[in-house]
Amino acid sequence: MINIVLIVMGVSGVGKSTIAEAVNTHLHWPFQEGDDLHPAANVQKMHAGIALTDADRAPWLAAVKRWIDARLAAGEPGLITCSALKRRYRDMLVDKRSHVRLLYLKASDAVIEAQLEHRTGHFMPASLMESQLHTLEEPDADEHPITVSVHGTVEETAERVLAALGAEY
Repeated sequence: MINIVLIVMGVSGVGKSTIAEAVNTHLHWPFQEGDDLHPAANVQKMHAGIALTDADRAPWLAAVKRWIDARLAAGEPGLITCSALKRRYRDMLVDKRSHVRLLYLKASDAVIEAQLEHRTGHFMPASLMESQLHTLEEPDADEHPITVSVHGTVEETAERVLAALGAEY
């Protein structure tokens, strides 16, 4: 298998962390929860229900890119969660490197709302869902995303991800 780094992307509440962890129980790749790379000021803003600006996201995206670069330099695969809501963010993270791929988790608003209602211990409140959906620029075909629908159980979604990966690699 080619060593790739997968950026697990999508809006807050789609299940990036949960699905990535479930997929990684099969892959056993180096894994990074992208939210853990946010500067403290970003976490405070989101916790207060304030949507981040592009300027707020810049140091976070730089940290995500450093993690990806470290995996590539080490010649190892990786799995990192990152909302990567805008095309320009993804262009910076992928940087035309064929070994960096997007795994776009897509769900209906109803699924996301239900997941946000039951989520505990996360700094991103459900009140910011609308801003996430407004900011999201879905990946275009020329970005070659692996798009997986989030529905059913976590394991069923993880199986769809693994099947999509298997079909490509």
